[in-house]
Amino acid sequence: MRILIADDQAKVRFALRVLLERQSGLKVIGEAANGEDLLSQAKDLQPDLVLLAWELPGICCSELASALRQACPGLTVIALSGRPEAHGAALAAGVDTFVSKGDPPERLLAAIGQANQVHLGGQD
Repeated sequence: MRILIADDQAKVRFALRVLLERQSGLKVIGEAANGEDLLSQAKDLQPDLVLLAWELPGICCSELASALRQACPGLTVIALSGRPEAHGAALAAGVDTFVSKGDPPERLLAAIGQANQVHLGGQD
């Protein structure tokens, strides 16, 4: 599964990259620090999954989720936020899953695993 990481904090992007690259079958293909860069990279790289920091600067994240879907049909979007109360807004905007940045890494890996199964046609 090809993953694009979008977070304005370099330390968070680095930690996510390290975590994901240790997993079999996952490949980080790019990183973005703002909405405009994310949308540009998504159009060019056509990832299978985007990890989207819900407070990403630039384009409003609810608009960004819709733009990503148009640019990359079949894309899975997992929203990440340090504010658990953003859960409802993220799901209402059309992301597939929401994971709090305060959750253990296993929660994120489980969400990615479910998305990967769907991507591979393992389940709906």
